[in-house]
Amino acid sequence: MGSNGANETANNRGKVTVVGAGFYGATTVQRLAEYDIFETVVMTDIIEGKPQGLALDLNQSRPIEGFETRIIGTNGYEESAGSDIVVITAGLPRKPGMSRMDLIEKNAGIVRSVTEQVKVTSPDAVIVVVSNPLDEMTALTAIASGFPKNRVMGQAGMLDTARFTNFVAEELGVPVRSVRTLTLGSHGDTMVPVPSQCTVDGKPLADVLPAEKIAEIVDRTRNGGAEVVALLKTGSAYYAPSAAAARMVKAVAEDSGAEMPVCAWVSGQYGISDVYLGVQARVGREGVKEVTELPLESDELGALKQAAEAVRAKQADVANL
Repeated sequence: MGSNGANETANNRGKVTVVGAGFYGATTVQRLAEYDIFETVVMTDIIEGKPQGLALDLNQSRPIEGFETRIIGTNGYEESAGSDIVVITAGLPRKPGMSRMDLIEKNAGIVRSVTEQVKVTSPDAVIVVVSNPLDEMTALTAIASGFPKNRVMGQAGMLDTARFTNFVAEELGVPVRSVRTLTLGSHGDTMVPVPSQCTVDGKPLADVLPAEKIAEIVDRTRNGGAEVVALLKTGSAYYAPSAAAARMVKAVAEDSGAEMPVCAWVSGQYGISDVYLGVQARVGREGVKEVTELPLESDELGALKQAAEAVRAKQADVANL
């Protein structure tokens, strides 16, 4: 995982900024630093001392974990200037009983002001949004930044797919690596799991699980975040979400073109246009390289179109927040 000496540090390039030093932000910073592919990871937060303390602690783990990436904690945006990628985790987490939409007005103000800072200090960055409600905050970030749409994307599908995969693997008692799942649509009520694209050891999911069990797992996936929130009572999920965000950042940094489900700007694919929506996309240096159109069953396509309209209505509202 780590590098084995100074000769490798020359390979660590570029700068990533994570906005927000809560559990989600700090865990994302840790994952990005431990990849050991960046020169610097900056963590910024409005709470004085918090990002600095976390950065100090994380930097002291470098000799043990064997990575050279330097972590900087700050309360401003000067140190983040010229970032290649910015992850926005800022905003309030959900409390038990809250929907993602309940956070919309508060988080819209926070996300807009963060985006305005990023626009000035890192005008060429790719932005990965993880603040909730996800689809709406991604649209707001695109509006507030004025960046090309491909350079703004949201983290949702990676997480929802991971939850779906984990639940299927646990139900069947098989390794997670043998399961392939996919979710599209929104991060929330209009999430569209795509059973036709799901397999276990290469066999269609429908061949190994009865329809009612798949429906149950789909429902659990849709409410995956709320299930964690209800158990924790304070705060929301951050281990799986941070892993998802970090993988998206890695795909951008390495210009890998990796295919992953993300919240991206859709312009004509699936007969849907001009909306941020969870779709499969190839991710690389310029953000979303292209949206991949998959062969969906008619009911899945119908659900995706429905999700697009539900999200479109809310994204129109967000422009004024």
